[in-house]
This record gives sequence, structure tokens and C-alpha cells, in this order.
Amino acid sequence: MDSKSSNHQHWVTENFDDQVKFGFPRSEILFSEKSEFQTVEVVSSPTHGKILLNDGCFMLSERDEAIYHEMMAHVPLFLHTNPKKALVIGGGDGGTAREILRHTSIEKCVLVEIDEAVVRACKEFIPQTAVAFQSPRLKTFIEDGVEWAKQAAAKIINGERDAEKFDIICVDSTDPVGFAQPLFGDEFYANLRTILSPNGIIVSQGESPFYADKMQETLAKVLKNNFSRVHFYNFTNMTYPGGLWSFSYASNSIHPIDDFSRSRVASSGMEFQYYNLGVHEAAFLIPEFQKKKLSAYLNPL
Repeated sequence: MDSKSSNHQHWVTENFDDQVKFGFPRSEILFSEKSEFQTVEVVSSPTHGKILLNDGCFMLSERDEAIYHEMMAHVPLFLHTNPKKALVIGGGDGGTAREILRHTSIEKCVLVEIDEAVVRACKEFIPQTAVAFQSPRLKTFIEDGVEWAKQAAAKIINGERDAEKFDIICVDSTDPVGFAQPLFGDEFYANLRTILSPNGIIVSQGESPFYADKMQETLAKVLKNNFSRVHFYNFTNMTYPGGLWSFSYASNSIHPIDDFSRSRVASSGMEFQYYNLGVHEAAFLIPEFQKKKLSAYLNPL
């Protein structure tokens, strides 16, 4: 974390891959711990509320976290006709699980987070997202998500009694460096394919179309190798480099626009800060430069 003083004000900044540097004013450092995997920090900002950082990279701010979490959760959940079981790989702040659990059809949500320090920091300092951990429908495992998926897939292949499949899988991961790199690999997604229900949907954190276009191509190729339908969809927020960011979408059956029921959203009675009917549909209409780079892997809409 890089702090500066300007007009007697401290700043917290992120240097993203030596391509862009940006930051927010901060008041104080509330939590800082070097775990087995990364340095986890929570700082307070007079303009953006509490901010979570992993290894100096912004994970969320209270001011705009709803954008990311709503778009990760509600896009697949409103496409699946009857989602009952959901899986979150990563997502230790609890925000994605919080949005998933707003859907009353969800009977069980499993969250697999590798770093206990992230969960503990958010429970103490960012209850806005960590409120999800209070739900009896949420089951949390502090484990390596790659290994957990491998074991879950093996249970299905071996026909074990406690094997289970998931209707919605959200890969709420950090950037693909260090311990998180396998979360963008072919073996991981082959295992997710095994534990996904026949009409299931997988949504993954899909990086920046500006600053991580090569990684988007890598992810799109992996998904194309494992699923019959692959798309990317975009959102904008304040906390990620460049503002424009992506999710990947994979399914073997459900079309993200043709199978979208507008009436289900309206009848849910839910209120959102970012997601709505128009945003859902428009998000899949990605910019031409991004479409051209990913054209070999994406299905036409």
C-alpha cells in the first residue's frame, strides 16, 4: 500500500501491473495482516467508506461494492428457472453470497475462501458485505478453491453419497497471480463443469478488457474448451483499474438474453443499486474492440 500526503490528506493507491496507478483518500488503516497467502488490509476513506485491499490491490469499497456483487449474482440467478444450490469460490468479503441469499429459492450456498484473514477482516470491519456469514443457508469452508473443486468433482465421478451439483457457480477471485493463478486454468474449469447441474451457469471475475485483454483471451479459451455457450458481460465501477470491468459467463444450455425472463425480476420485489432489466441485457453487448479480441471463443448473441 502506497500512502502519500497532499494538502494534509493521506492516500491509498494501487499500481496495476505497471500500467495504471490510482487511489482514494484514506483516514486510517483499520486492519493490516500478512497471511500465508497475501497482505490483507482494510482502510477507511472519507469518500468511499471502508476499502478492502489484497496485496495492495483494491478488492472493494463500501461506496460501490454493490455494483460488482449484484452483477455477479443476479445475472445468473435471474436466468436460471429454479436455482437451489449456489457455490462461491473466493468471495471472502461475503458480498456475492449476500446477493445470492436474497433469492428465496436458494436452499444452500457454499463459500470456499482460501484466506481466513479476509473473512475475519470483513466480519470485523466491513459488515456491509460480511452480513452474509450470519445466514444459516451459507456454509463456509476455509480451503483452496481449486483443490475443493477437484475433490467435489471426484465425489461425483466416484458416485459418493455426499456428492452434490450446483445450479450457480460464482468464481469471485482475485487477479490471476500467485495462489489465484490456477483459478483461471483448464483443470479447474473441467472440475467445475463436473459439479455444475445440467442447466447450471458459471460466472467468473473476468478482468479488465483494457489492461488484461490477454488474460481475458486465456479465460475465454478455457471456457470454450469446457462449455457449449460462452459470453462476456461488462460493468463499470470506481474501484477497479480503468472503470470498465468484465465477468465471464458459461453454460451448456442457458442463453443470457433469449432465456432472460423480465417478469421474474419484476415479481421478485428486490431493489438494486445497479442491476436492472436494461442493464442485464445491455451488459452482454460488449464493445467492438473487446468483441474482436474474443470473437474466436464467444457465442453470438
